[in-house]
Amino acid sequence: QVQLVESGGGLVQAGGSLRLSCAASGRTLSSYVMGWFRQAPGKEREFVAGIRRSDGRTSYGNSVKGRFTVSRDNAKNTVDLQMNSLETEDTAVYYCAASPRYSMSLDERRYDYWGQGTQVTVSS
Repeated sequence: QVQLVESGGGLVQAGGSLRLSCAASGRTLSSYVMGWFRQAPGKEREFVAGIRRSDGRTSYGNSVKGRFTVSRDNAKNTVDLQMNSLETEDTAVYYCAASPRYSMSLDERRYDYWGQGTQVTVSS
């Protein structure tokens, strides 16, 4: 079993940047497909970005393509989400999640392990 802890959230002005990090304990993250999800007040949780365990291939939600970048650091056992050109619509609680399955999925139900979330607030 793996335990996940997110960090790096905060308050930023529109157009600014933040870098979220997801640290793992218990297992190495290279064994998992990793995903970032977010949930804004009154909305369902949505897929933001993911990275495969086999080849590091990445996938992004349409609303963040070209602005967000997900990456792994196997030496540190972390997965990061670099968020640039932030918009007020990016305000949400951001979660990292781990899936032991081989393939990437945008479906949160395929992720077995979740962090507690970190708040990102983008002001206008």
